[in-house]
Amino acid sequence: MILIKDIQVDGLKKDVLIEGERIGRISSEPIVPPEGTEVFDGRGKALIPGFVNMHSHAAMILLRGIHEDLRLYDWLERIWKIEAVIDRNFVYQASRLACLEMIKGGTTCFNDHYWFAPETRRAALELGIRPVISFLFLDGHDKETARKQRLACERLYERSKEWNDSHGFAIGIHSVYTVSEENILWANNFALEHGLRVHMHLAETALEDSDCRREHGGLSPVGYFDRLGVLGSHTIAAHCLYLSDDDVEILGKRKVNCVHNINSNAKLASGFRFRYNELRDAGANLCLGTDGAASSNNLDMLETMKTTALFQKAWREDPTQMPLGELMDCATVNGARALGIECGAVKEGALADLSVVDLDNSYFLSPGTFLGNLVYSAHSDVISDVIAGGRFVMRGRKVEGEEEILEGARSVLGMIHSEK
Repeated sequence: MILIKDIQVDGLKKDVLIEGERIGRISSEPIVPPEGTEVFDGRGKALIPGFVNMHSHAAMILLRGIHEDLRLYDWLERIWKIEAVIDRNFVYQASRLACLEMIKGGTTCFNDHYWFAPETRRAALELGIRPVISFLFLDGHDKETARKQRLACERLYERSKEWNDSHGFAIGIHSVYTVSEENILWANNFALEHGLRVHMHLAETALEDSDCRREHGGLSPVGYFDRLGVLGSHTIAAHCLYLSDDDVEILGKRKVNCVHNINSNAKLASGFRFRYNELRDAGANLCLGTDGAASSNNLDMLETMKTTALFQKAWREDPTQMPLGELMDCATVNGARALGIECGAVKEGALADLSVVDLDNSYFLSPGTFLGNLVYSAHSDVISDVIAGGRFVMRGRKVEGEEEILEGARSVLGMIHSEK
Protein backbone atom coordinates (compact mmCIF):
# COMPACT_ATOMS: atom_id res chain seq x y z
CA MET A 1 0.00 0.00 0.00
CA ILE A 2 0.97 3.62 -0.54
CA LEU A 3 -0.33 6.58 1.45
CA ILE A 4 0.11 9.96 -0.21
CA LYS A 5 -0.07 12.60 2.53
CA ASP A 6 -1.16 16.23 2.22
CA ILE A 7 -1.33 16.43 -1.56
CA GLN A 8 -3.48 18.78 -3.61
CA VAL A 9 -6.44 17.08 -5.32
CA ASP A 10 -8.73 19.42 -7.25
CA GLY A 11 -7.33 22.35 -5.27
CA LEU A 12 -7.86 20.81 -1.83
CA LYS A 13 -5.38 19.13 0.50
CA LYS A 14 -6.10 15.41 0.77
CA ASP A 15 -4.67 12.12 1.89
CA VAL A 16 -4.87 9.38 -0.75
CA LEU A 17 -4.54 5.71 0.18
CA ILE A 18 -3.63 3.27 -2.60
CA GLU A 19 -4.55 -0.33 -1.89
CA GLY A 20 -3.20 -2.81 -4.39
CA GLU A 21 -3.85 -1.51 -7.91
CA ARG A 22 -6.64 0.87 -6.92
CA ILE A 23 -7.33 4.05 -5.02
CA GLY A 24 -8.87 2.84 -1.79
CA ARG A 25 -9.63 6.09 -0.01
CA ILE A 26 -9.40 9.85 -0.50
CA SER A 27 -9.91 11.98 2.60
CA SER A 28 -9.60 15.58 3.72
CA GLU A 29 -8.93 14.16 7.19
CA PRO A 30 -5.60 12.49 8.00
CA ILE A 31 -5.53 8.80 7.15
CA VAL A 32 -3.66 6.58 9.60
CA PRO A 33 -1.50 4.31 7.47
CA PRO A 34 -1.91 0.58 8.00
CA GLU A 35 1.23 -1.24 9.10
CA GLY A 36 3.70 -1.71 6.26
CA THR A 37 2.32 1.16 4.18
CA GLU A 38 4.77 3.34 2.26
CA VAL A 39 4.14 7.00 3.09
CA PHE A 40 4.78 9.62 0.39
CA ASP A 41 5.02 13.28 1.37
CA GLY A 42 2.73 15.20 -0.98
CA ARG A 43 3.27 18.67 0.46
CA GLY A 44 3.87 21.23 -2.29
CA LYS A 45 2.58 18.80 -4.91
CA ALA A 46 -0.63 18.04 -6.81
CA LEU A 47 -2.10 14.73 -7.91
CA ILE A 48 -3.57 14.24 -11.39
CA PRO A 49 -4.70 11.19 -13.38
CA GLY A 50 -2.10 9.54 -15.57
CA PHE A 51 -2.55 10.52 -19.21
CA VAL A 52 -4.04 8.04 -21.69
CA ASN A 53 -2.33 8.37 -25.07
CA MET A 54 -5.01 7.12 -27.44
CA HIS A 55 -3.04 6.92 -30.68
CA SER A 56 0.63 6.08 -30.86
CA HIS A 57 3.19 4.14 -32.84
CA ALA A 58 5.64 3.76 -29.96
CA ALA A 59 8.58 2.18 -31.77
CA MET A 60 8.69 5.01 -34.29
CA ILE A 61 10.48 7.04 -31.63
CA LEU A 62 13.79 5.97 -33.24
CA LEU A 63 12.60 7.28 -36.62
CA ARG A 64 11.98 10.84 -35.50
CA GLY A 65 13.74 13.57 -37.39
CA ILE A 66 14.69 11.25 -40.26
CA HIS A 67 12.27 12.72 -42.80
CA GLU A 68 11.12 16.28 -42.20
CA ASP A 69 9.16 18.89 -44.17
CA LEU A 70 7.10 16.36 -46.14
CA ARG A 71 3.39 15.81 -46.68
CA LEU A 72 1.84 12.62 -45.32
CA TYR A 73 1.95 10.44 -48.45
CA ASP A 74 5.52 11.39 -49.34
CA TRP A 75 6.49 10.87 -45.72
CA LEU A 76 4.76 7.48 -45.55
CA GLU A 77 6.47 6.26 -48.72
CA ARG A 78 9.88 6.89 -47.18
CA ILE A 79 8.95 5.65 -43.72
CA TRP A 80 7.61 2.36 -45.09
CA LYS A 81 10.99 1.70 -46.76
CA ILE A 82 12.64 2.02 -43.37
CA GLU A 83 10.03 -0.11 -41.63
CA ALA A 84 10.64 -2.89 -44.16
CA VAL A 85 14.03 -3.60 -42.55
CA ILE A 86 13.22 -3.36 -38.83
CA ASP A 87 12.80 -6.47 -36.70
CA ARG A 88 11.38 -7.57 -33.36
CA ASN A 89 14.40 -6.45 -31.37
CA PHE A 90 14.28 -3.00 -32.95
CA VAL A 91 10.62 -2.63 -31.95
CA TYR A 92 11.32 -3.89 -28.43
CA GLN A 93 14.28 -1.59 -27.81
CA ALA A 94 12.55 1.40 -29.40
CA SER A 95 9.35 0.75 -27.46
CA ARG A 96 11.25 0.71 -24.18
CA LEU A 97 12.61 4.13 -25.05
CA ALA A 98 9.10 5.31 -25.94
CA CYS A 99 7.70 4.03 -22.65
CA LEU A 100 10.49 5.82 -20.78
CA GLU A 101 9.57 9.05 -22.55
CA MET A 102 5.87 8.54 -21.90
CA ILE A 103 6.44 7.92 -18.20
CA LYS A 104 8.54 11.08 -17.99
CA GLY A 105 5.54 12.93 -19.40
CA GLY A 106 2.97 11.39 -17.07
CA THR A 107 1.43 8.87 -19.47
CA THR A 108 0.40 5.64 -17.77
CA CYS A 109 -1.61 3.99 -20.57
CA PHE A 110 -1.24 4.05 -24.36
CA ASN A 111 -3.10 2.64 -27.34
CA ASP A 112 -0.55 1.48 -29.91
CA HIS A 113 -0.72 0.60 -33.59
CA TYR A 114 2.45 -0.94 -34.99
CA TRP A 115 4.36 -3.97 -36.22
CA PHE A 116 5.63 -6.70 -33.85
CA ALA A 117 3.03 -5.59 -31.34
CA PRO A 118 3.90 -8.15 -28.63
CA GLU A 119 7.35 -6.58 -28.34
CA THR A 120 5.76 -3.22 -27.59
CA ARG A 121 3.58 -4.88 -24.99
CA ARG A 122 6.59 -6.58 -23.40
CA ALA A 123 8.47 -3.29 -23.20
CA ALA A 124 5.54 -1.49 -21.58
CA LEU A 125 4.91 -4.16 -18.99
CA GLU A 126 8.58 -4.21 -18.04
CA LEU A 127 8.40 -0.49 -17.34
CA GLY A 128 5.10 -0.83 -15.53
CA ILE A 129 2.60 1.05 -17.71
CA ARG A 130 -0.54 -0.17 -19.48
CA PRO A 131 -0.33 -0.99 -23.21
CA VAL A 132 -3.16 -1.75 -25.59
CA ILE A 133 -1.60 -3.21 -28.72
CA SER A 134 -3.18 -3.91 -32.10
CA PHE A 135 -2.61 -6.59 -34.67
CA LEU A 136 -2.00 -4.38 -37.68
CA PHE A 137 -3.78 -5.04 -40.98
CA LEU A 138 -1.99 -3.35 -43.88
CA ASP A 139 -2.20 -5.60 -46.92
CA GLY A 140 -1.76 -3.11 -49.79
CA HIS A 141 -4.78 -4.76 -51.45
CA ASP A 142 -2.71 -7.89 -52.11
CA LYS A 143 -4.72 -11.11 -51.66
CA GLU A 144 -1.85 -13.28 -50.46
CA THR A 145 -0.70 -10.67 -47.94
CA ALA A 146 -4.30 -10.33 -46.78
CA ARG A 147 -4.59 -14.09 -46.25
CA LYS A 148 -1.33 -14.27 -44.29
CA GLN A 149 -2.37 -11.38 -42.08
CA ARG A 150 -5.64 -13.07 -41.18
CA LEU A 151 -3.80 -16.20 -40.11
CA ALA A 152 -1.27 -14.19 -38.13
CA CYS A 153 -4.07 -12.27 -36.42
CA GLU A 154 -5.74 -15.50 -35.31
CA ARG A 155 -2.44 -16.77 -33.90
CA LEU A 156 -1.81 -13.58 -31.94
CA TYR A 157 -5.34 -13.55 -30.60
CA GLU A 158 -4.91 -17.10 -29.27
CA ARG A 159 -1.68 -16.01 -27.63
CA SER A 160 -3.41 -12.98 -26.10
CA LYS A 161 -5.78 -15.25 -24.16
CA GLU A 162 -2.87 -15.99 -21.83
CA TRP A 163 -2.38 -12.32 -20.97
CA ASN A 164 -3.57 -11.14 -17.58
CA ASP A 165 -5.39 -8.04 -18.89
CA SER A 166 -8.61 -8.40 -20.84
CA HIS A 167 -8.23 -5.08 -22.67
CA GLY A 168 -4.67 -5.39 -23.92
CA PHE A 169 -5.31 -6.68 -27.43
CA ALA A 170 -7.10 -4.91 -30.29
CA ILE A 171 -7.46 -5.11 -34.05
CA GLY A 172 -5.70 -2.46 -36.14
CA ILE A 173 -6.96 -1.45 -39.59
CA HIS A 174 -4.39 0.92 -41.04
CA SER A 175 -6.67 2.91 -43.35
CA VAL A 176 -9.17 2.85 -46.18
CA TYR A 177 -6.39 3.23 -48.74
CA THR A 178 -4.04 0.49 -47.49
CA VAL A 179 -6.39 -2.35 -46.53
CA SER A 180 -8.60 -4.39 -48.87
CA GLU A 181 -12.34 -4.43 -48.31
CA GLU A 182 -12.13 -8.18 -47.70
CA ASN A 183 -9.73 -7.67 -44.81
CA ILE A 184 -11.59 -4.66 -43.41
CA LEU A 185 -14.73 -6.80 -43.16
CA TRP A 186 -12.88 -9.83 -41.81
CA ALA A 187 -10.99 -7.77 -39.20
CA ASN A 188 -14.10 -6.01 -37.96
CA ASN A 189 -16.12 -9.22 -37.79
CA PHE A 190 -13.29 -10.90 -35.90
CA ALA A 191 -13.22 -7.99 -33.44
CA LEU A 192 -16.98 -8.09 -32.88
CA GLU A 193 -16.96 -11.87 -32.47
CA HIS A 194 -14.27 -11.72 -29.79
CA GLY A 195 -15.20 -8.45 -28.07
CA LEU A 196 -12.16 -6.54 -29.29
CA ARG A 197 -11.67 -2.90 -30.20
CA VAL A 198 -10.77 -1.74 -33.71
CA HIS A 199 -8.09 0.96 -33.97
CA MET A 200 -7.77 2.77 -37.31
CA HIS A 201 -6.69 5.90 -39.16
CA LEU A 202 -9.74 7.69 -40.53
CA ALA A 203 -10.34 10.84 -42.60
CA GLU A 204 -6.78 12.09 -42.07
CA THR A 205 -6.22 14.02 -45.30
CA ALA A 206 -8.12 15.73 -48.09
CA LEU A 207 -6.57 13.30 -50.58
CA GLU A 208 -7.83 10.31 -48.59
CA ASP A 209 -11.32 11.82 -48.70
CA SER A 210 -11.30 12.58 -52.45
CA ASP A 211 -9.79 9.21 -53.42
CA CYS A 212 -12.33 7.35 -51.32
CA ARG A 213 -15.24 9.26 -52.84
CA ARG A 214 -13.94 8.51 -56.32
CA GLU A 215 -13.46 4.79 -55.66
CA HIS A 216 -16.57 4.12 -53.58
CA GLY A 217 -19.43 5.84 -55.29
CA GLY A 218 -19.13 9.22 -53.63
CA LEU A 219 -18.80 7.87 -50.10
CA SER A 220 -16.42 9.59 -47.71
CA PRO A 221 -14.10 7.37 -45.63
CA VAL A 222 -16.60 7.65 -42.76
CA GLY A 223 -19.49 6.83 -45.06
CA TYR A 224 -17.62 3.90 -46.58
CA PHE A 225 -16.66 2.36 -43.23
CA ASP A 226 -20.20 2.90 -42.01
CA ARG A 227 -21.58 1.08 -45.04
CA LEU A 228 -19.29 -1.83 -44.16
CA GLY A 229 -20.58 -1.84 -40.57
CA VAL A 230 -17.18 -1.05 -39.08
CA LEU A 231 -18.12 1.99 -37.00
CA GLY A 232 -19.35 1.56 -33.45
CA SER A 233 -18.49 2.10 -29.80
CA HIS A 234 -15.74 -0.49 -30.29
CA THR A 235 -14.06 1.73 -32.90
CA ILE A 236 -11.12 4.00 -32.10
CA ALA A 237 -10.66 6.35 -35.06
CA ALA A 238 -7.52 8.47 -35.18
CA HIS A 239 -7.44 11.88 -36.88
CA CYS A 240 -11.05 12.40 -38.13
CA LEU A 241 -10.18 15.72 -39.74
CA TYR A 242 -12.07 15.75 -43.04
CA LEU A 243 -15.66 15.36 -41.93
CA SER A 244 -18.89 16.52 -43.51
CA ASP A 245 -21.93 17.22 -41.37
CA ASP A 246 -23.20 13.76 -42.34
CA ASP A 247 -19.89 12.22 -41.24
CA VAL A 248 -20.14 13.95 -37.85
CA GLU A 249 -23.69 12.67 -37.43
CA ILE A 250 -22.60 9.11 -38.25
CA LEU A 251 -19.63 9.17 -35.84
CA GLY A 252 -21.83 10.52 -33.07
CA LYS A 253 -24.70 8.13 -33.72
CA ARG A 254 -22.32 5.16 -33.74
CA LYS A 255 -20.62 6.38 -30.52
CA VAL A 256 -17.20 6.20 -32.16
CA ASN A 257 -14.11 7.13 -30.12
CA CYS A 258 -12.43 9.90 -32.15
CA VAL A 259 -8.79 10.70 -31.41
CA HIS A 260 -7.34 14.13 -32.20
CA ASN A 261 -3.61 14.19 -33.06
CA ILE A 262 -2.94 17.88 -33.54
CA ASN A 263 0.86 17.93 -33.51
CA SER A 264 1.40 15.40 -36.28
CA ASN A 265 -1.58 16.68 -38.29
CA ALA A 266 -0.27 20.24 -38.20
CA LYS A 267 3.34 19.26 -38.82
CA LEU A 268 2.50 17.14 -41.88
CA ALA A 269 0.06 19.85 -43.04
CA SER A 270 -2.72 17.28 -43.09
CA GLY A 271 -5.09 19.70 -41.42
CA PHE A 272 -6.06 21.26 -38.11
CA ARG A 273 -9.81 21.97 -38.12
CA PHE A 274 -10.83 19.14 -35.82
CA ARG A 275 -14.60 19.47 -35.30
CA TYR A 276 -14.47 18.93 -31.56
CA ASN A 277 -17.69 20.74 -30.62
CA GLU A 278 -19.73 19.13 -33.35
CA LEU A 279 -18.46 15.61 -32.62
CA ARG A 280 -18.96 16.06 -28.88
CA ASP A 281 -22.51 17.31 -29.34
CA ALA A 282 -23.30 14.50 -31.78
CA GLY A 283 -22.36 11.90 -29.17
CA ALA A 284 -18.84 10.79 -30.12
CA ASN A 285 -16.26 10.19 -27.39
CA LEU A 286 -13.33 12.61 -27.90
CA CYS A 287 -9.77 11.65 -26.97
CA LEU A 288 -6.21 12.84 -27.55
CA GLY A 289 -3.10 11.12 -28.87
CA THR A 290 0.43 12.08 -29.77
CA ASP A 291 0.67 9.88 -32.89
CA GLY A 292 4.14 8.46 -33.51
CA ALA A 293 7.24 10.46 -32.64
CA ALA A 294 8.40 10.19 -36.25
CA SER A 295 5.69 12.68 -37.20
CA SER A 296 4.84 14.48 -33.93
CA ASN A 297 8.45 14.27 -32.75
CA ASN A 298 7.60 13.53 -29.13
CA LEU A 299 5.17 11.57 -26.96
CA ASP A 300 4.32 14.47 -24.65
CA MET A 301 0.61 14.51 -23.85
CA LEU A 302 0.84 17.80 -21.98
CA GLU A 303 2.19 19.47 -25.11
CA THR A 304 -0.58 17.80 -27.12
CA MET A 305 -3.16 19.27 -24.75
CA LYS A 306 -1.80 22.80 -25.11
CA THR A 307 -1.56 22.66 -28.89
CA THR A 308 -5.05 21.18 -29.13
CA ALA A 309 -6.55 24.01 -27.13
CA LEU A 310 -4.65 26.73 -28.97
CA PHE A 311 -5.71 25.46 -32.40
CA GLN A 312 -9.35 25.09 -31.35
CA LYS A 313 -9.43 28.67 -30.12
CA ALA A 314 -7.56 29.98 -33.15
CA TRP A 315 -9.44 28.39 -36.04
CA ARG A 316 -12.81 29.12 -34.45
CA GLU A 317 -11.67 32.65 -33.53
CA ASP A 318 -13.14 32.14 -30.07
CA PRO A 319 -11.03 32.03 -26.89
CA THR A 320 -13.81 30.26 -24.95
CA GLN A 321 -13.36 27.08 -26.98
CA MET A 322 -11.77 23.93 -25.55
CA PRO A 323 -12.25 24.66 -21.84
CA LEU A 324 -9.67 23.17 -19.52
CA GLY A 325 -11.94 20.64 -17.84
CA GLU A 326 -12.98 19.10 -21.14
CA LEU A 327 -9.39 19.18 -22.36
CA MET A 328 -8.25 17.23 -19.29
CA ASP A 329 -11.02 14.68 -19.80
CA CYS A 330 -9.91 14.18 -23.41
CA ALA A 331 -6.40 13.36 -22.19
CA THR A 332 -7.47 11.02 -19.40
CA VAL A 333 -10.89 9.60 -18.61
CA ASN A 334 -12.31 9.71 -22.15
CA GLY A 335 -9.46 7.53 -23.37
CA ALA A 336 -9.92 5.17 -20.44
CA ARG A 337 -13.60 4.89 -21.33
CA ALA A 338 -12.75 4.14 -24.95
CA LEU A 339 -10.45 1.30 -23.88
CA GLY A 340 -12.75 -0.04 -21.16
CA ILE A 341 -10.12 0.53 -18.47
CA GLU A 342 -11.03 2.00 -15.08
CA CYS A 343 -8.34 4.64 -14.97
CA GLY A 344 -8.07 8.32 -15.93
CA ALA A 345 -9.53 9.76 -12.72
CA VAL A 346 -8.50 10.52 -9.14
CA LYS A 347 -11.40 8.88 -7.36
CA GLU A 348 -12.00 6.03 -4.95
CA GLY A 349 -12.16 2.67 -6.68
CA ALA A 350 -10.32 3.78 -9.82
CA LEU A 351 -7.09 2.15 -10.86
CA ALA A 352 -4.16 3.93 -9.28
CA ASP A 353 -2.61 5.36 -12.46
CA LEU A 354 -1.51 8.78 -11.24
CA SER A 355 1.04 11.54 -11.73
CA VAL A 356 2.48 13.85 -9.09
CA VAL A 357 3.06 17.46 -10.16
CA ASP A 358 5.73 19.44 -8.32
CA LEU A 359 4.32 22.91 -7.62
CA ASP A 360 7.61 24.33 -6.36
CA ASN A 361 8.65 26.14 -9.55
CA SER A 362 7.95 29.36 -11.42
CA TYR A 363 5.03 27.97 -13.47
CA PHE A 364 2.69 27.82 -10.49
CA LEU A 365 3.75 31.06 -8.75
CA SER A 366 0.61 32.94 -9.69
CA PRO A 367 -3.02 33.06 -8.57
CA GLY A 368 -4.06 31.41 -11.85
CA THR A 369 -5.83 28.07 -11.84
CA PHE A 370 -3.78 24.91 -11.42
CA LEU A 371 -4.97 23.43 -14.73
CA GLY A 372 -4.41 26.69 -16.58
CA ASN A 373 -0.84 26.92 -15.35
CA LEU A 374 -0.20 23.22 -15.94
CA VAL A 375 -1.45 23.21 -19.54
CA TYR A 376 -0.47 26.65 -20.81
CA SER A 377 2.67 27.43 -18.77
CA ALA A 378 4.37 24.31 -17.48
CA HIS A 379 6.23 21.54 -19.27
CA SER A 380 6.14 17.84 -18.53
CA ASP A 381 9.28 18.04 -16.40
CA VAL A 382 7.08 19.36 -13.56
CA ILE A 383 5.83 15.76 -13.23
CA SER A 384 8.07 14.43 -10.49
CA ASP A 385 6.62 10.99 -9.77
CA VAL A 386 4.36 8.54 -11.59
CA ILE A 387 2.32 5.66 -10.20
CA ALA A 388 0.87 2.98 -12.49
CA GLY A 389 -1.12 0.02 -11.28
CA GLY A 390 -0.54 1.07 -7.69
CA ARG A 391 3.25 1.19 -7.80
CA PHE A 392 5.84 3.86 -8.51
CA VAL A 393 7.29 3.69 -12.00
CA MET A 394 9.08 7.04 -11.63
CA ARG A 395 10.43 8.71 -8.50
CA GLY A 396 12.01 12.12 -8.46
CA ARG A 397 12.17 12.17 -12.29
CA LYS A 398 14.16 8.90 -12.33
CA VAL A 399 12.97 5.68 -13.93
CA GLU A 400 14.70 2.45 -12.99
CA GLY A 401 17.08 1.25 -15.71
CA GLU A 402 17.14 4.48 -17.73
CA GLU A 403 20.77 4.11 -18.79
CA GLU A 404 20.27 0.53 -19.94
CA ILE A 405 17.16 1.54 -21.91
CA LEU A 406 19.11 4.26 -23.71
CA GLU A 407 21.93 1.88 -24.48
CA GLY A 408 19.52 -0.71 -25.84
CA ALA A 409 18.00 1.88 -28.15
CA ARG A 410 21.44 2.91 -29.39
CA SER A 411 22.26 -0.74 -30.15
CA VAL A 412 19.61 -1.00 -32.90
CA LEU A 413 20.14 2.34 -34.61
CA GLY A 414 22.51 0.82 -37.15
CA MET A 415 19.59 -1.05 -38.66
CA ILE A 416 18.11 2.15 -40.07
CA HIS A 417 21.10 4.43 -40.78
CA SER A 418 21.53 3.24 -44.35
CA GLU A 419 17.82 3.82 -45.08
CA LYS A 420 17.73 7.56 -44.36
